[in-house]
Amino acid sequence: MNGSATHLVLIPSYNTGATVYQTVRDARAHWSPVWVVVDGSTDGTAQGLLAMAATDPGLRVFVLPENQGKGAAVLHGLQAAHQAGFTHVLTMDSDGQHPAPLIDAFMRESQRRPSAMVLGKPVFDASAPLLRVRGRKVSNGWTNLETLGAGIGDSLYGFRVYPVAPLIAVMQGQRWMRRFDFDTEAVVRLAWRGVTPVNLPAPVKYLTVGEGGVSHFRYGRDNLLLTWMHLRLMLEFVLRLPVLLWRRWTGRPPFDRP
Repeated sequence: MNGSATHLVLIPSYNTGATVYQTVRDARAHWSPVWVVVDGSTDGTAQGLLAMAATDPGLRVFVLPENQGKGAAVLHGLQAAHQAGFTHVLTMDSDGQHPAPLIDAFMRESQRRPSAMVLGKPVFDASAPLLRVRGRKVSNGWTNLETLGAGIGDSLYGFRVYPVAPLIAVMQGQRWMRRFDFDTEAVVRLAWRGVTPVNLPAPVKYLTVGEGGVSHFRYGRDNLLLTWMHLRLMLEFVLRLPVLLWRRWTGRPPFDRP
């Protein structure tokens, strides 16, 4: 198991049942420290995670009193990490989809290129719902346009290493990015700030119900949220476009507003 005083694993969690325990054990087998933000879960896992943390100095658990959304849970962890002196966090989902054995490789790449964001590019197997695979291509197309082809391999895959300070600045600069829109809007706005994306392949596995799989994705609700997000980003992109083009052509320092 590897550890760091600058890089930590951050896992937001909401009602994933016992799956979160194995996710945390897998993460701890590969890294220290691991922090979990329980986003108002009502399935009893907050108590179980606190019990795990009581006997594991490499595990820290935060419990939010009510569900606020993935982005809000991540922001809570980011702010605590920043206060504790950490510079980077690797985010991974609590539902068992993300590959804990790759934590070390992603962290090492981040340590080698600390100003970059290290993004997982999903490698799907037969368990991936075809509708989800096709739908993300639409979001990726919009993201590519909104960032002038900055090189973001996938806009939705949440297995990533972020530099803490720029991401906090981005999130505090506007009211959005608090729910399912977090992953995509984070990479777009960081790219606008000049944070370079580095893409590494990473498998993603969709667990069946029998395997303990839990999904809170709702096609209608969350696709509407993503549509609204891309509409907002496109409107802002149009306003930023002259400066972004000028910076691109002149090679000047990146646009530095949130």
